[in-house]
Amino acid sequence: MYPNSTDITFDMEYYAKTHIPMVQQLLGEALKKTELEVGISGAAPSEPAPFVAIANLYFETLESFQTSFGPHVATIVADTPNYSNVQGEIQIGKIV
Repeated sequence: MYPNSTDITFDMEYYAKTHIPMVQQLLGEALKKTELEVGISGAAPSEPAPFVAIANLYFETLESFQTSFGPHVATIVADTPNYSNVQGEIQIGKIV
C-alpha cells in the first residue's frame, strides 16, 4: 500500500509493467494471485484517494509468503526508486 500525499511521485506504468512482473517472477509458484488497485478518490469524489496504489498478493499460507518473499525483499525494495519516492507499507491479512 502506497500512501497518497501532495508530494508523492508514482510511475504507475513502470509499477504495473515492470515491478509487479518482477515480483511475480521472484516469488514464483508461492504467489497464487496478484491484484493491482489504483486509487481514484476518497469517500467523496473531490477527496484524494488515501492510497495511490495497493497491490494485493495472495499466498496459501503466511509461511509460504515468508519463505518466498524473505529471500527477495532487498531486491524488491531496491526497485522502489524506479517508480516512487515513497516506500510502500505491507499489511498481512486473511480473507474471511
